[in-house]
Amino acid sequence: MEFEITQRAICGDHQAILSLIEMDEDILYRMSFTYMKNEQDALDVMQELVYKALKKMHTVQQHEYARTWLVRVLINCCKDHLRKRQQTVQIEEYHLFEWAIYSDIEKLLEQLTLSEQQLVYMKYFQQLKNKEIAELNHIPEGTVKSKLHHILKKLRTFAREKEDWL
Repeated sequence: MEFEITQRAICGDHQAILSLIEMDEDILYRMSFTYMKNEQDALDVMQELVYKALKKMHTVQQHEYARTWLVRVLINCCKDHLRKRQQTVQIEEYHLFEWAIYSDIEKLLEQLTLSEQQLVYMKYFQQLKNKEIAELNHIPEGTVKSKLHHILKKLRTFAREKEDWL
């Protein structure tokens, strides 16, 4: 079923493209929210993702990379949006999360750089393989493994320092 939807999406079927995005909507939104840090910007980026997917999905060459392609487009949309964003004074926002643990994980992830957060989300939230992450970021697979190792070590250190978080 998923293979068929992906094939139709690559062939330019707009309904199939939307179905493909809907399958990963929750994960894509969370990734967008992580980059943008507020709901409105995250939704704007999601809308831009849909537009770009409808326009350029036909450029995906292999069906197994369609979802990876969507993630890459989303990340690029987030980065573009952040570059265009004017410097503003950040107002502390209060978020309601379904799980308290998600709030703690978010606090830990905020300690990482944007590129480190990207690797964590690709590996552990998108469940991409190291090889796929390496291809998306144009770096060797060994570098992905090494960076993830150092990031996890860094997160453990932050978690130990802030025991009251967890």
